[in-house]
Amino acid sequence: MSANIVSGAGGRSKDVVRVAATSDVHCKRGSTGALRPMFAEIAEEADILLLCGDLTHFGLVDEIGVFLDDAIPVMKKIPVLSVLGNHDYEAGKQNEIRKLLTEAGILMLDGNEQEVLGIGFTGVKGFGGGFGDRSLQPWGEKTIKNFVKEAVDEANKLETGLNKLDPGPRIVLLHYAPISGTVVGEPPEIYPFLGSSRLEEPLNRHSVTAAFHGHAHKGQWLGRTSADIPVYNVSVSVLRAHFPARRPYIIIEVPVN
Repeated sequence: MSANIVSGAGGRSKDVVRVAATSDVHCKRGSTGALRPMFAEIAEEADILLLCGDLTHFGLVDEIGVFLDDAIPVMKKIPVLSVLGNHDYEAGKQNEIRKLLTEAGILMLDGNEQEVLGIGFTGVKGFGGGFGDRSLQPWGEKTIKNFVKEAVDEANKLETGLNKLDPGPRIVLLHYAPISGTVVGEPPEIYPFLGSSRLEEPLNRHSVTAAFHGHAHKGQWLGRTSADIPVYNVSVSVLRAHFPARRPYIIIEVPVN
C-alpha cells in the first residue's frame, strides 16, 4: 500500500489515516513550553503521532517530565507511538524513561507490535554500522564484533515485530537510519554511526508501507530503500531546514480498509 505526504489541514476520511511524525526534539530541563504549540497543532491535524527517539537531550528523568508536560495537548487527543533514541540512553535511565512514557499512555515500540486505526506498527531504536558494501563486519577484535552484534540484534528485533503484524498497511519507527539516502548532507566520516543497512533488509522483505527515523540532523527528509519503500528522516533539524515555513513535523496519509 502506498502513502501520500500532505502539508496541512484537509478533509478527513474514514478510509485514510493521517500519520504525523517528528523526532529529535531533545527536551532539556529549561525548555518547558517550547514544543507545546507544535503538539497542539498536530493534535488538530493528525490521527496518530509517531516519535522517533531523542525525546531528551541528556537522558534525564527531569527532561522526560518536560517532554510529557509539553505533549499533553496531543496525548489527550490522538494515539502516540514512540521509540527511544541514543540520547535517551545517555544517563543510563532508559528503562525509567520508557516506564514513564508508557504510564503516560504512549505506546512504546522495541520489537513489539501495535495495531492502531487499522495500521500495524513496530519499531526499534536501531544502531550504527554503515551502509551497503561498506557496512562494518564482525571481524577482528571482540569490541568490533560486539558493535556489529548490536546492529544485528536490533535488526532481528525489527524482523520479529514485522513477523507479528497482519497483512495490510505497516509502518516502522526507528531512530537510526536504515539507508544512506537520508543521511546525505552529514559528514561522510560519521555515516557508520548514523545507521545500518541491516535495518533496511526487514523493511524490504516485508514490503512495509513506510519507515520513519531521526538521528541524522543534517540529512535528507526523504529517501527510498532498494525496494522503493519511502523512508522519512523526521529529525526536527532536517524538517526545519527543508520546510522553514512550517513546524517541524510531517504528515502522511495512509489508506486503510
